[in-house]
Amino acid sequence: MQNIVDTVNGLIWGPALVFLCLGAGLAFSMLTRFVQVRHFREMIRLLFASKASARGISSFQALSVSLSGRVGTGNIAGVAAAIGFGGPGAVFWMWVVAFLGAATAYVESALGQIYKEEKEGEYRGGPAFYIEKAMGQKWYAWIFAVSTIVATGLLLPGVQSNAIGNAAELAFGDGSTVDSWFGTISTVKLIAAIVVVSVLGFIIFGGVKRIAHFTQVVVPFMALGYIVTAIGIVAMNIPQLPGVVSMIVGEALTLEAVTGGAIFWGVKRGIFSNEAGQGTGPHAAAASEVQHPAQQGLVQAFSVYIDTLFVCTATAFMILITRSYNVLDANGDLVVSFVDGSIDPNTPTFTQLAVESALPGVGKPFVAIALFFFAFTTLLAYYYIAETNVAYLRRFFRIPGELVILKLLLMGSVFYGAIRTASLAWGLGEIGVGLMAWLNIVAILILFFMGNAAIKALRDYERQKNAGVSRYTFDPEALGIRDAEFWRR
Repeated sequence: MQNIVDTVNGLIWGPALVFLCLGAGLAFSMLTRFVQVRHFREMIRLLFASKASARGISSFQALSVSLSGRVGTGNIAGVAAAIGFGGPGAVFWMWVVAFLGAATAYVESALGQIYKEEKEGEYRGGPAFYIEKAMGQKWYAWIFAVSTIVATGLLLPGVQSNAIGNAAELAFGDGSTVDSWFGTISTVKLIAAIVVVSVLGFIIFGGVKRIAHFTQVVVPFMALGYIVTAIGIVAMNIPQLPGVVSMIVGEALTLEAVTGGAIFWGVKRGIFSNEAGQGTGPHAAAASEVQHPAQQGLVQAFSVYIDTLFVCTATAFMILITRSYNVLDANGDLVVSFVDGSIDPNTPTFTQLAVESALPGVGKPFVAIALFFFAFTTLLAYYYIAETNVAYLRRFFRIPGELVILKLLLMGSVFYGAIRTASLAWGLGEIGVGLMAWLNIVAILILFFMGNAAIKALRDYERQKNAGVSRYTFDPEALGIRDAEFWRR
């Protein structure tokens, strides 16, 4: 199984996808005149500018749902893996892909808003919707919808639950073991899997609004608590910080970084973490109640900053400043060793050791608990995204009890991922991320040449903002944007 997963992963995650992600981010940054810089203050203002309605959620709720998908295992175990396989220089390339990816996030999320629909009393949208409407290619939209259901319903959930299981095992010990169909499992991992599946089932059977209300409370709390802890640890070791920053930048710009590890792992784990271009953000963006599509695009661009430039950087600084990491080369041999060489970089162990070094006896359990909330809210976002794509396909055909089937499959994937190896779980997850990124980035690049709707919406919003209007409006037909039926009405 591992060999099959590694082979497929190697085909999807080649240099072409890495340069596609960076190239698309650079192109959209220039086309929007670096919207991620020019409208930074506006992004923050818009967080609290809209309110929820009976049909849609507020911008802040949409940001929380989106962040619950972005801020997850990738921010703890993903950063550790980027350093473990790509070296400290990989962190720099995570910053680069986040900065450029913020423009990509604006484009895809604005498109999600422009082409959203009202379905069964709720707003729905995402890449499948804008691919069908703006590109006019239903077959492409179907492929994206099916790929997204498979990715977020089956492939990606195991990464999140696996990190919870591994963190719990390191924090609380292995306990006894149990023999099962899946092999020998530690009771700690088994209990963690049962708890996560049970709580997840309770929430996802409660509907989309319950997900939004849960995440708007949990996401800001958990992210703030984690960042405060990281700042405290960095402050305790502040003399080493300039050297750490110098090491990150220096190792990112070497010939070895350009030809191998640092760029590849920085972009790969950066996309896994912030999801810019992957096509997940537009689902939450489309669900929000806003006056103008560009507003939610700007809010979603800001979420990339929160995810990578704040949370991922906090994790990286903790790991590097406390020297709680190893670096492996392409052959799996240790080239830098500060901790036990048998540690799998795909697990959250480096992060747990970093916090433990500053807070003995507290660090490992703290990271395990933080990771539970990070990963759990990501699982909720995955379900919401998968459900949205089921709703899209439901327009063409119905399968009796399709949502119940989806919920049970996702819960099964969560249980399976929690008890399997980290390498297998991450390999499956990377396949899901890669498939979605290929399909979505190619689509939004094509859509730029087929009407440029997201850029037109940005210019229209900027024109109204400069005119000082009290209430924004959006008329797609006046802008030459076709098939945006929701806004036309």
